[in-house]
Amino acid sequence: MVEDKEERLEGDTGRTDSGRVAISGDAEVAAYLKIAEERRGEQSPAEVERPVADREAVIVVDFGSQYSWLIARRVRECKVYCEVIPHDAPWERVAPLNPKGFILSGGPGGVYEADAPLAPAYVYESRLPVLGICYGIHLLAHQLGGKVVPGSKREYGLAILHQSEMNTPLFAGLPSDLPVWMSHGDRIEEMPPGFVSLAYTENCPIAAMGNDQGFIGVQFHPEVAHTPQGKAMLQNFLYRICGCSGTWTAGSFVNESTQRIKEQVGSGRVICALSGGVDSAVTATLVNKAIGDQLTCIFVNHGLLRRQEPERTNLTFQKHLKMNLISIDASDRFLERLRGVIDPEEKRHIIGEEFVKVFEEEAGKIGRVDFLAQGTLYPDVIESAHTGNREVATIKTHHNVGGLPSIMNLALVEPLRYLFKDEVREVGLALGLPQDMVWRQPFPGPGLAIRIIGDVTRERLEILRAADWIVMNEIKKANLYRQLWQAFAVLTPVKSVGVMGDSRTYGYMVAVRAVTSDDAMTADWARLPYEVLAHISNRIVNEVPEVNRVVYDISSKPPSTIEWE
Repeated sequence: MVEDKEERLEGDTGRTDSGRVAISGDAEVAAYLKIAEERRGEQSPAEVERPVADREAVIVVDFGSQYSWLIARRVRECKVYCEVIPHDAPWERVAPLNPKGFILSGGPGGVYEADAPLAPAYVYESRLPVLGICYGIHLLAHQLGGKVVPGSKREYGLAILHQSEMNTPLFAGLPSDLPVWMSHGDRIEEMPPGFVSLAYTENCPIAAMGNDQGFIGVQFHPEVAHTPQGKAMLQNFLYRICGCSGTWTAGSFVNESTQRIKEQVGSGRVICALSGGVDSAVTATLVNKAIGDQLTCIFVNHGLLRRQEPERTNLTFQKHLKMNLISIDASDRFLERLRGVIDPEEKRHIIGEEFVKVFEEEAGKIGRVDFLAQGTLYPDVIESAHTGNREVATIKTHHNVGGLPSIMNLALVEPLRYLFKDEVREVGLALGLPQDMVWRQPFPGPGLAIRIIGDVTRERLEILRAADWIVMNEIKKANLYRQLWQAFAVLTPVKSVGVMGDSRTYGYMVAVRAVTSDDAMTADWARLPYEVLAHISNRIVNEVPEVNRVVYDISSKPPSTIEWE
């Protein structure tokens, strides 16, 4: 197998009726290359906001795997830009990204099933390197002329990979025997023409295969932590096979984003939804860096914020960041619309809808406004099933995604839409934002409304604010704030009997939630020291009269989500 993609065998590719892609000789390759180049030039204006002409990018084609986002994370950790696209995305969506390679994700089905999702023809026609993972290796086999069948033995968990081809770039610099994580039931019975087996396990004779065109498939999952050398394998694919050089950094993102914002906005005016969190702060700072006084920031106090948050937010953006800021107290308006609403999705939609209405009203007061900037992140998009993949279920609607009504009259500027949270923090530091703002824990757009289970009232908000203040105070006193992804209190609708002094009480139960995570896509409950939990519980029941019971949430994500609603 050669490492330089320019030396790969050139072949004509075409689909057969079965969905397979047959590789012929080079008789018509020039025609196909001409078509491919013409297709690369067919970029619609709507797609041009994402690409940068000289940026490296590797595309993850998603077939419904729970690990697709994790593959993208691992690629980005190697300083190569990556996006997840659905398997049926058209070339017009992919071409502006200027891909240097493709990764075919895993998936829940079998490639031999009727209506099984297949890799689009442009993956093979592009002549770019391809790495197929799990279902992805089966696609390579099935579509390129091999055969995949249900296995007689299923293989889940740890396995030892034995290399059968020692000069494979994918395994360069790695031992001949490697622990890997398997999760499959199907197996490759026949490899496609031109492919050789690169590695095997005790139960899987073709655990990795490849050809001299840069097409490689692995049966295991290099993206998970249970494959210890998995990141090294991905680095080998990116650097040795795709020819990437790792140029995607926070600094390069800032330069790219400001240029894209200038091009998108032109002479238009932008309003930015400020919440006080790192996402909106980075968004506002990026937009301000790009267009200056064309940006007006609007901070809406919807009455669902934590204690002292409105005051701190106004101080930060007006005094420290010197931005045009309009501050609005719309508490009464939001609380009136939320009266009696207990369904969490309805809460989110009401808050998102009202949020934008306030924006539109303010836009009418300040003159012509063309764009709304907001801090939508990649996990928001993924969890709200806005990747376009029909096989991905909606987990919950995010305030910055599904909460926006279709009648909104402003175009969106979302410079962080393809970033994970830790990447946003790196960009914030690159922009020179203060550390305490950059490392501020995430806070949901709908605020305390989704941390109050049931009806949202002024009284219940004040109870939760008091309890939440104590949680944060004790976490900071114990020097645990930076170690946790989030820590907060939840007000439940449950009341229980208690005793204080010589009297019986009937008070609310507060739940404390603290989790560790890298990007909010998965999270584990934090093992807080008992003495910290004891201080939190003691202070809440003593300082918040309406509460007489405190519990600690020890569920991880999945199966739970971080927020309770």
